[in-house]
Amino acid sequence: MIKKIALTLVFVLVLVGALAGIKGLQFKTMFAQGANFAPPPETVTTAEVKRDTWQPTLTAVGSVAAVQGVMIGAEMSGTVKNIAFESGATVRAGELLVELDASVEQAQLRSAMASADLARLNLERARELREKKMMSQADLDSAEAQAKQASAQIDNIRAVIAKKTIRAPFAGRTGIRQVNLGQFLDNGAAIVTLQSLDPVYVDFALPQQALAELSAGMAVRVTTDAFPGQSFEGKLTAINPEVDAVTRNVRLQATLANPAGKLRPGMYANVVANLPRTERVLVIPATAVLYAPYGDSVFVVEDKKDEKTGAAGKVLNQKFVRLGKARGDFVVVTSGLDAEQTIVTTGVFKLRNGMSVVIDNKLAPGFQLAPKPANS
Repeated sequence: MIKKIALTLVFVLVLVGALAGIKGLQFKTMFAQGANFAPPPETVTTAEVKRDTWQPTLTAVGSVAAVQGVMIGAEMSGTVKNIAFESGATVRAGELLVELDASVEQAQLRSAMASADLARLNLERARELREKKMMSQADLDSAEAQAKQASAQIDNIRAVIAKKTIRAPFAGRTGIRQVNLGQFLDNGAAIVTLQSLDPVYVDFALPQQALAELSAGMAVRVTTDAFPGQSFEGKLTAINPEVDAVTRNVRLQATLANPAGKLRPGMYANVVANLPRTERVLVIPATAVLYAPYGDSVFVVEDKKDEKTGAAGKVLNQKFVRLGKARGDFVVVTSGLDAEQTIVTTGVFKLRNGMSVVIDNKLAPGFQLAPKPANS
């Protein structure tokens, strides 16, 4: 019995030893394969670092303002008798807009004209009598004064009637009217806004550091999110003579043609002022940059031979760069790269230094300085 147990234990130990040896051999083989494993090369798109000539610009945020724009109001109180314009209509200078009831003033005018006629006749008689030495000079002076007062009264009433006839002070486009027929208006009551839309101003501000490069007549380009993909050209026409003591900015004003009336007063606008000079820059696609808190970097593609096989291949060399201004799909590199170096342009977040790659630019995006993406 004891002999059988001993044989069984020996058999079990031999079996366990055999299994352990087999498993150890498997692990050894697996570790050897892992040590010799080389991941397949990553497929990337590339582009060359290029030299380009850019015209420096100054950018700012501004707002559109009318060359002439007012809220037309009533100078005299009265009841609205006639409205001669439509909301949003284009009107000429001097065109009738609103007429207030002036029937009382018209009656006063007729009375004043009658009094003026009588004063004129009395003055003529006084002059005849004075020539005949039948009236004193004092009475003649009094008659002349009464005639002048009567004429002045007529002018006064006519001025009141004119103020109750409200006309456009300049050509422009009316807003939404704020009065109705039969409505009584107090002095200063708002009637309608009137804006001149061609040309228009764009008011903006730049830091005082840019003051030395600014001059009247500089080309200015304006864009607005109301008309994506469209720009409006103009010129810098006014530079404020003082710098704001709080913000240290200088206020500027550009004038733009606006024949279609697309730009409206109060509209938000992006302003780009083109400086009258050019500069040579190194540019790369903005998608080639791996942005990180510790520094921005790009992956340069370099040729390298495999140490074991001697086969030629391409590997990545991560380089830190300093960036400048961006324009369209490109960004300026101020240091860290040289012209004609090949860099990876897409998918840089999944790459690492020293990785093997193959280049395939069949699906590489087309980078542009002035991209115009389609509406999606």
